[in-house]
Parts: sequence; structure tokens; C-alpha cells
Amino acid sequence: MAESTTTNELRVRLVTPARTLVEAVAEAVELPAKNGYMEVLYGHAPLLSELGAGDVRMHGVRGENQAAEQIFNVNWGFVEVLPDRVTILANDALRPEEIDVNRANQQLDRGLKQWNEAGESEEAYDQALAVIAEAESKLATAQEKA
Repeated sequence: MAESTTTNELRVRLVTPARTLVEAVAEAVELPAKNGYMEVLYGHAPLLSELGAGDVRMHGVRGENQAAEQIFNVNWGFVEVLPDRVTILANDALRPEEIDVNRANQQLDRGLKQWNEAGESEEAYDQALAVIAEAESKLATAQEKA
């Protein structure tokens, strides 16, 4: 478990169905909410929000073998925010170095193809947009790391 917090620090936990990526203490966390990014600081009002595709950025991380800033690309899920704790439940999450750029490009191509073939189906457009957003967020994260 993450070490105990001192004043103005959050306990942050990022998990997927397959693994726990991080348990740490941080000063702030940026999250890709469904309708845009939000930042969580110590003392934030409790909330539950749906995540979109994008980067979780943890600032002021402390602990053994922990970088001061950590980035994880997440694709959909939920976040629970409490005044002293952030729990991120993501369908998928990757460290920047784990992103396969070729595979993300293939995913983008697949999403664009779905978009072009959606016809008059609103549901098909929504599914294509989700695939495109996920691929574009992975590519942006990988490019930033390069």
C-alpha cells in the first residue's frame, strides 16, 4: 500500500482488470474525464466520474523508486475522488514506454475505416469515435515520451 500521507498529499491508486499499475502518494493528479481534463488536489470534494481516453498525470510523487511526475495513458473507466484519496479504475492503462506505436496506428486506421462505413448509424459513429480517441491518445502519449 502507498505510504501514509502528510499534509496536502493524495493517496493514488491506478488499477486495471489485469494489474495494479501504481500505488503512490502525490501532490496533484490530472485526469481525462469524459468531457475534458480535471485536476485533483488534496481536499477535493468527493466525486465519481467516468474517464475518457487520455493521460493520467501524477505530480509531486514521492516514494521509493518513484519519479516526481508519472504519466499513464488510460482508456475509459471510472475515478473515485475523496478528499485524501484518488482511485482510478481503468479498462486499460499503459506507461508511455509500453505503447506500441505501430499497433496504435493500426487502431487509428481501423477507427477511421469504421467512421467511413458507419452510414446513418449513430451508434456506429460513437463506436468509431471511441476507437479513434483511444488510438490518438496513445499516439500523443508515445510521441511526448520520444
